[in-house]
Amino acid sequence: MSAPQTANRIDTRFQQLHADSKRAFVAYVCAGDPTLDRTIDVVLALEKAGADIIELGLPFSDPLADGVVNQLAADRALRAGASTQGVLDMIRKLREHTQIPLVLFTYLNPVYAFGYERFHHEAAAAGADGILVLDLPPDEASQNAELKPAPDLRHIQLIAPTSSPERIKQIAASAEGFIYYVSRLGVTGTQTSVATGIAEQVAVIKAASNVPVCVGFGVSNPDQAAEIASKADGVVVGSAIVRLIEQNGSSPDLADRLLAFVKPLVDAVKAV
Repeated sequence: MSAPQTANRIDTRFQQLHADSKRAFVAYVCAGDPTLDRTIDVVLALEKAGADIIELGLPFSDPLADGVVNQLAADRALRAGASTQGVLDMIRKLREHTQIPLVLFTYLNPVYAFGYERFHHEAAAAGADGILVLDLPPDEASQNAELKPAPDLRHIQLIAPTSSPERIKQIAASAEGFIYYVSRLGVTGTQTSVATGIAEQVAVIKAASNVPVCVGFGVSNPDQAAEIASKADGVVVGSAIVRLIEQNGSSPDLADRLLAFVKPLVDAVKAV
């Protein structure tokens, strides 16, 4: 594990939430959807709605772990001209307006193509705080010198509902910032109900790590958000927000519509 050397915005936000006995609301959007410039407006609207952390999806041509909603968002972003360098430049502009914690949610391919260590350094310099590489297991990173974690960004780890206790311990040992517990199998997408066994799995994870645990995959309404918030340190909402951007990306009032949709979700999480 690459031990964090200094606190960053993710650490500080969770410390504040813990002091206030509040849960985190983590919002996912695809950077560049509908455009990189409008992504700035999207993030600021999510912050205004009360989001604590923003996951910015790095557009990729083959997002195999994503459902159709997020796949289409990546495609729209790429068609609109988004690139890895463009996303980093957008983050620099975004930092002129907000200090909300930012996590880059990505596949290994675009990061590796950019240069793994170089990406970490430049992303941190631009203003990113963490990175979640969907298809890079921690044991693979430890076996390949060029993929070892750089200290610039917090390395967020994913844990699946099928992970064994031994695997959970291994993953949790290298977790930084927070752990993202995927509450159900399959690809991303909204669901009509909350997965079972969340409280039990979160307890197992927390016994193996001292970093917060946030739960996502399928959360789309305030009742679901509140139910998950009662069992974890935070709630992640992605596809439901991305779908709203898809439906209103060309509307001048996109930010207002995002605010109206997300605030009830945030309020439900904070009321727990």
